[in-house]
Amino acid sequence: MRKNSIKNTRINEEVYRELANIIRGEVKDPRISPMTSVVAVEVAPDLKTCKAYISVLGDEEAQKSTYKGLKSSEGFIKCLLAKRINLRNTPSITFVMDNSIEYGVNMTKLIQDVNKTDD
Repeated sequence: MRKNSIKNTRINEEVYRELANIIRGEVKDPRISPMTSVVAVEVAPDLKTCKAYISVLGDEEAQKSTYKGLKSSEGFIKCLLAKRINLRNTPSITFVMDNSIEYGVNMTKLIQDVNKTDD
């Protein structure tokens, strides 16, 4: 199966949807920030591994504690994912912190500041 095949794209979307629901509603770890979102998911073509890009709105301390909480609950998340998605192999999840949303917000602020000073 190629990496960009239709099947792999569908699997990525399904894992993305279920992973977002699990993190939002099922995981009760107090270290995980309520402002945590799943940005993207990349499942390997052999369905053995999965990279989940996570964004946390908040300071660096909130990001670190959320990452630790997600890392410690990987087994629980994988178990719920296996129950909800019918795949031959349930991929092992690797969480990757993604700062693209925060970067975009900061760039928007800078652009607005420049536009205010020009007026």
